[in-house]
Amino acid sequence: MTTLLSNPRERTRFFRFTIVGTLGAIVDFGVRNLLVNVFAFPSVLAATISFIAAVLSNFTWNSLWTFPDSRSKPQIRLFGEFLIVSSVGLLIRIPTLAILEPIIYRFTYYITVYVGIDSNIPIKLVSDNITLAISIVIVLFWNFFANRYWTYSDVK
Repeated sequence: MTTLLSNPRERTRFFRFTIVGTLGAIVDFGVRNLLVNVFAFPSVLAATISFIAAVLSNFTWNSLWTFPDSRSKPQIRLFGEFLIVSSVGLLIRIPTLAILEPIIYRFTYYITVYVGIDSNIPIKLVSDNITLAISIVIVLFWNFFANRYWTYSDVK
């Protein structure tokens, strides 16, 4: 973490990683909402599928833009390592979703019903997306540091 704070190149990499992650989050939210709201997939299954779509997007953009100087490892090895890191992120994400979804739903319900916010708001949709956003932020830090120091360890 100290290197991230003191090294301008690492801060730039982290900034790019978060931009790529934001694009991945758009993919993630879009696929998840499509699967849940159009195709009636269960939330955790939809989030797992959307996570895989986001991983593919993130790997592509991180390899091309965030860590373009990582060329000593074959792409298939980089992808394998990236996928392992992302899979551990998924293992962090799934219980986070399962634990937080009912809590965030109750909180969102309380806010909309008891505080008097517009009751036409789709509470489940809002609470599921808040929960997904929280899990994405948690996994962001794991993914950055694990990828920086293992997957893209050849970058100076």
